[in-house]
Amino acid sequence: MTNTTSNQPLQGQVVIVTGAAGALGRAVVDRFSLLGARVAQLDVIAISNDHYCDTCDLTDAAAVQSAVARIVRELGAVNIVANIAGGFAMGETVHETKAETWDFLMGLNASSVLNMARAAVPHMLKQGAGKFVNVGAEPGQRGAALMGAYAASKSVVIRLTETMAEELKEQGINVNCVLPSIIDTERNRSDMPDADFSRWVTPEAMARVVSFLASADADPIHGAAIPVTGLS
Repeated sequence: MTNTTSNQPLQGQVVIVTGAAGALGRAVVDRFSLLGARVAQLDVIAISNDHYCDTCDLTDAAAVQSAVARIVRELGAVNIVANIAGGFAMGETVHETKAETWDFLMGLNASSVLNMARAAVPHMLKQGAGKFVNVGAEPGQRGAALMGAYAASKSVVIRLTETMAEELKEQGINVNCVLPSIIDTERNRSDMPDADFSRWVTPEAMARVVSFLASADADPIHGAAIPVTGLS
């Protein structure tokens, strides 16, 4: 007889996946669905599939509040948030960084995390449990030439993760983040056609790490920033 609980350890859990239309977002949605979760997808791009879908500008705090409230009304809870949404840009020195570049990266990478925290954490506090998994980046640990705005925005993600973990761990809420280097996506292959793609991390492998941090096995882990870099 099949053990449904062991095969689908997140059975019935409500998971919000931001950036669900992207390559990593789609892999994370598929992974959580496989584990039995009820997935709510948020993205600025419209999505149409069998899961709950909603369009939302994650840099708009009011829009995020409304989107999360709708999810709670429709699905009954918010047990897990996977903050997959993010953006990348490089090529400008710090002293040449345009305001548009800075605002874009800080908005999509950092403000999106803050907005989801504001909207979802109050529901988790009422439930007395929850999991937050954010996506930082390897460059968030240390500055690199021509990547100042990107590195700064991902550093904010790491610091927010650590701070939220300290604030919420006594209330049964785990907050952690993953730090990818290069993910094996069509876009990255197109941008770096001469690279050895086998050294990169696949979206599916990254999704497994995200789902681990959202599982009961990760209950003792708070404020971790886990590098997921493959061989790159």
